Amino acid sequence: MPAAHLRPAGRSETMGVSQETFRLMTPSPSRWPRAFRSATPRDLLHTCETLLIGTAGGLLFRWMELPGGLISGAMIAVGAAAIGGRPMGLPPLASHVILMTLGLSLGSMVSPRMLTNMAAYPVSIAILAISTFVVTFACSAYLRRIHRWDRISALLAASPGALSQIIMLANERKADVAGIAVVQTIRVIILTAALPLILAAAGLAQHGGASAMASPATPLALLVLVTACVATALALRLLRFPASWMFGAMLGSSVLHGTGLIEGGLPVWAYAAALIGIGALIGTRFARISARTLMSHMAAALGSFAVAIAVSAIFVALVAMVTHARFGDIVVAFAPGAMDAMLALALTLHIDPIFVSAHHLSRFMFVSVATPGIVHLFGRPQVDAYD
Repeated sequence: MPAAHLRPAGRSETMGVSQETFRLMTPSPSRWPRAFRSATPRDLLHTCETLLIGTAGGLLFRWMELPGGLISGAMIAVGAAAIGGRPMGLPPLASHVILMTLGLSLGSMVSPRMLTNMAAYPVSIAILAISTFVVTFACSAYLRRIHRWDRISALLAASPGALSQIIMLANERKADVAGIAVVQTIRVIILTAALPLILAAAGLAQHGGASAMASPATPLALLVLVTACVATALALRLLRFPASWMFGAMLGSSVLHGTGLIEGGLPVWAYAAALIGIGALIGTRFARISARTLMSHMAAALGSFAVAIAVSAIFVALVAMVTHARFGDIVVAFAPGAMDAMLALALTLHIDPIFVSAHHLSRFMFVSVATPGIVHLFGRPQVDAYD
């Protein structure tokens, strides 16, 4: 079969590399170390527009009393604006503040009871590792057999999470970056928008717009809490720890709350702003994907998503049978979506944040460490029987 048939269609080539690839490989706002310092008035206007649209969408969904409405409303509104051609984006400083605020809020929900449940984590995390690899190979097989993707692109698109690392690896291996980005992004968008509704309908999460949160801390306690979270996040950043801004703040907040040194969390307005910010941040992913590219890969994205959910459901049922974890906690922990989005949902749906964060961080590590090896071993070009 000609090589052209081995990759998804929909890319225009320039000097051997697609124009869409150039756009998608431009680092996202959270990876621009100098973007904020050199921001122009136009950049600031775009940031304000993004936040205003996200806030409007989040407040609308909250008014409709949809579960996780602040997150999903902001995400859908910003994503729709981006697809419509508006320049949606957030500077790195705003992204870091949003992620640290989310981490602080997650840590404020820690209690001794949650810590006692950690005994079940090794079993469920081991099952999660197996689930991650099975999901990857099942979705990869689907993309290759049904949509005729090449092997490397299919493996990278099927990998659940760690989008930044996957995109960089795709560029190095000359895979279809546009197709991979669409498949990964659609999976996150569907999970973030649909999972709260499904959990609420099944009675596994609260109906309405209410979210789990600690009572506001005193000004002095809040100052100590914020200082500790920022310091821990910076320390993990220096150690190159994955998702350091969010997990560093969560670690600092968890220690202070778990030991009883600090009681309470952020004010309601700051908590709500963090949820809207996470939704807007997810929605900006569409700013780097053209509508034409999105539609050309939509069938592959939806099909691979269905495969991922079907396989994950088997392992969710297995964990529910062998552990005492709550079923809603397991569903969010095993959902093959972005780590920041799933943790935000855990916060707003009364899901155990420690359980969910432990599993999503573990999967992030699995994917980051194992994917290059999987691509090297199984991604070598060869003529398959069905080609």
